[in-house]
Amino acid sequence: MYTKSLLAAAIAMTTAAVSQTASAETDVAKALTEGKPIAQFNLRYETNDTDNTLDAATALTLGSNLGYETASLYGFKALVELEDTRALIDEYNPEDAQYNTVADPVNTEFNRVQISYANDGVSAVLGRQRIILDNARFVGNVGWRQNEQTFDAFKAGFSNDDWDVTYAYIDKINTILFTQVDVANNLFNVSYKGLEAGKLTGYGYYQKNEDNPANAASNADTLGVRFAGKQALESTTLMYTAEYAMQDAKDYSANYLFAELGATLGKAKVFAGYEVLGSDDGAYGFQTFMATKHAFNGWADKFLGTPASGLTDTYIKAVGNVAGVKLVGMYHMFDADEGGADLGSELDLLAVKKIDDMFTVGLKAAMYSKGDSGADTDKLWAWVSAKF
Repeated sequence: MYTKSLLAAAIAMTTAAVSQTASAETDVAKALTEGKPIAQFNLRYETNDTDNTLDAATALTLGSNLGYETASLYGFKALVELEDTRALIDEYNPEDAQYNTVADPVNTEFNRVQISYANDGVSAVLGRQRIILDNARFVGNVGWRQNEQTFDAFKAGFSNDDWDVTYAYIDKINTILFTQVDVANNLFNVSYKGLEAGKLTGYGYYQKNEDNPANAASNADTLGVRFAGKQALESTTLMYTAEYAMQDAKDYSANYLFAELGATLGKAKVFAGYEVLGSDDGAYGFQTFMATKHAFNGWADKFLGTPASGLTDTYIKAVGNVAGVKLVGMYHMFDADEGGADLGSELDLLAVKKIDDMFTVGLKAAMYSKGDSGADTDKLWAWVSAKF
């Protein structure tokens, strides 16, 4: 009797174990087969006509992203993504040094290779990944270029109705030029969303460039605070952002200041803004080494590195939509923070139309006029992108 009971229990335990193993195998199979393919293509024509000794650049490039992300398995996902840039017209630097620059070199790489976890507001990502913090002014992916900037990193986060908390340790920066920078960067970003007037964010970004420890821009520590929100009024909605940061970079220090005020006018939005990347007595300008720099200080990319005299950017911007076409216009006036030299002005124009869930087309132009120094520059882009 006792032996029969033991035998029955053993059979039951074996059956349960087999059942659990089969269930686990089924879960793994579902995670692998029910995931999300990544297939994105961007065909873009770009010109760069800069008033210098080089020839005007013309590029027709195809950027392709192909990959796969598994479905969730107990909160875990795996993702692998290849990124490739090909040139159909390659009259541009770095493909040909006699031309002006279009920053889309021909190459192929793993863009992202990561394992992620997300459950009950807790998240983590390990591996080569995309990191964008706030508006990407200090940390971003430079998504405009055909080869985006990614990071070999560990990132952890927590989010609920009131708080967003992010920590990231970055070991390597994979740049838009298919180069890599070995770093040991610690990033902290904490936001409180419980205020009726907007979101308050504090951050600390600590950079250590192990490839070039003498470079001040990539070995800087930046501490800052940001507040952004909006307020509905009777006939309009006000939108406002204010930000301040201070940066220590070896023997230098500089401050950052940003203020923007916007309002709705019917279906359009208009903004006025003022940004200061300060200077340390003309010897060092406030730098944003990991940022999506193309989105700031003009699309002509004249100030990807802040001049030693610093930079002030006073601008107006209008955003609207006509017949499903998104329209953006911006006008910048640039000056040196130290000494007040005229650094030029720029007009930027954009029109984007989403054809359907797959296809988007766009036109974009940047027209920079030099000030006391620099070189007049005109750039034009036309593109069609597909996302499957």
